[in-house]
Amino acid sequence: MKLPDFHQFEPLNRLKKEMGIALDQYGAFPQAVRKPQRAWMLLKSGRRLDLLDPEPDAWTDEDLAIGLSRTYRWGGYSAWELPLSVAQHSLAVLALRQRTARLTPREALRELLHDATEALLGGFDPIAPLKPHLGEEFARLDLRLQEAVDLRYRLPPWTQESYALHKQADRQAAANEAYHVVGWRRNDIRTALQITLEPLDEDPLLLPSGHKPWEPWPPCLAKTIFFERLSELRVDAERKETLEELAQAFSRLPEASRRRCRYRPTGDRLVDTLVQVEAADGSQWLEGVVVDGERDDNRAIRLDEDFTVFTTIDDPYGELIRCNGANCHVEIL
Repeated sequence: MKLPDFHQFEPLNRLKKEMGIALDQYGAFPQAVRKPQRAWMLLKSGRRLDLLDPEPDAWTDEDLAIGLSRTYRWGGYSAWELPLSVAQHSLAVLALRQRTARLTPREALRELLHDATEALLGGFDPIAPLKPHLGEEFARLDLRLQEAVDLRYRLPPWTQESYALHKQADRQAAANEAYHVVGWRRNDIRTALQITLEPLDEDPLLLPSGHKPWEPWPPCLAKTIFFERLSELRVDAERKETLEELAQAFSRLPEASRRRCRYRPTGDRLVDTLVQVEAADGSQWLEGVVVDGERDDNRAIRLDEDFTVFTTIDDPYGELIRCNGANCHVEIL
């Protein structure tokens, strides 16, 4: 079926004349066609990221690790054969923060992902003096991406104190990199870069096999190490939150039920034992915290004998399940 040509629709053309719309050089009315905005990036996972309207699930953790491993600090310049990736820098900032404080898994994720938007912007890490010249539109774009990152990884908001400690570690990493990676002299770091912290002598990162202190890693290696650390922290965060939820649910049990348990959940991974138990025939499984059972000489629960698990898998109010470790597959989470 041939559709009508509405450009030749006379009532519409008469209306345009009455509105005083001028004809173009060809004697026709100009057509106002608004092209839709687009800013898509196709990622390795096959997902598409819309930079103008980013969704928290628009990328995978591997996509992020790839992007940060291929985004370079210091404008891509280095005294070494390779430039320094933002992935390696992010790991260094986390290592510096963990030297001075015990961070929760979500706090550690917040440190590791403090430059995540640079990967999502297509590998763009502008040097600090350039940022004020990029304008408000760029700042809003970066903020939208940061909000997506915060939602995706459930990052806690910065407090004044935590942000100050983060910036201290970030500046320390910058001082280290300026001296050991880029090749700035110590005096120039203070005068030209206005970084007052002294570079450390010791690299805060564990060295991969065959690499020297302060040496930038190849992108593939940086991606792998960053991805592994990100995955570990996400698992730690989820398990910590599971233990906290189980501890709260346990506290709501009747006191008579709680008295039957020798070990009351605290929500602390250093104290509680979170396990996944599966029947030997695979017919049933549960995840929960051990609240009763015998301990060995090292104070660890004997999971090859009888023990009791508190779980909310089938009952949101929680229930106590007696398990026989000899007839189950038991994994400590």
